[in-house]
Amino acid sequence: MNNSIGSTARLIGAGLRALLVLTLVTGVIYPLVVTGVAQGLFSDKANGSEIKSDGKVVGSGLIGQRYDLPLKDGEDTPEPDLRWFQPRPSNGLGTNSVNTQYQLILSGATNRSGDNAELIQWVKDAKAAVVEDNSTATYKVRPAEVPADAVTSSASGLDPHISPEYARLQIHRVAEKNHLDVDAVDKLVEDHIDGRILGFMGDPTVNVLKLNIALKALTEQ
Repeated sequence: MNNSIGSTARLIGAGLRALLVLTLVTGVIYPLVVTGVAQGLFSDKANGSEIKSDGKVVGSGLIGQRYDLPLKDGEDTPEPDLRWFQPRPSNGLGTNSVNTQYQLILSGATNRSGDNAELIQWVKDAKAAVVEDNSTATYKVRPAEVPADAVTSSASGLDPHISPEYARLQIHRVAEKNHLDVDAVDKLVEDHIDGRILGFMGDPTVNVLKLNIALKALTEQ
C-alpha cells in the first residue's frame, strides 16, 4: 500500500516538474526567442508591414484600401475618388484615403462560380465603369484593354496590389484629375512596380497605397 502511494506521488511529482519545464520552455523562452529574432531581423514585417505618410501610420503593405468620396444623402455605396489610383474591386476593403484612420470592414471572396449570372453581370458592370472612369478627353480606354484584376476581387478581398497594366490604365485619368503631366504620373507608376519574387515567382505588382502616397507628394510639389 505504502509502495503504491509512494509510486503515485513520484509519478505526480515527475508530471508536475515536466509540466513546469515545458511551460517555461514553450510558453516563455520560445516565444521570447522568436519575438526577439523577429524584431531584430524582420522588425518591419513583425510589426505588420506598417506604411507611414507624414509621420503617421496610414495602413499596411499587406492589406488593401479603398479610395472613395464621402457618402452622399441616399447613397448606399460611395463613388470612387478618381483623383487616386483605385485598387481591385472588393466589398472587404476599408474606406480610406492616405490621410484618414484605416478601418477594416471584412474579408472574403464572392464565393460564386465563373458561370454565375450575378458574377458575370458584376464583371460586365465593373468593366463598363473602368472604361468610363478612365477615359479622358484625350485618351479613350477600350474594353479589351481592361485587365482581369480591374474587374475581379482577390480570394481574400484584401489584396493591396494591382497589376502594372491596371495602374497604367489609370494614368491619364489621375493626371487629368490632379492637373499633372501624364509623363510624370507614368514615371511614378513605373517607379512603383515590384518585380517577381526572387526574379521568377509570381507576377509584377504595384502596391496601391504606396503609389498613392507618392502621388500625394507629387501633387504637393
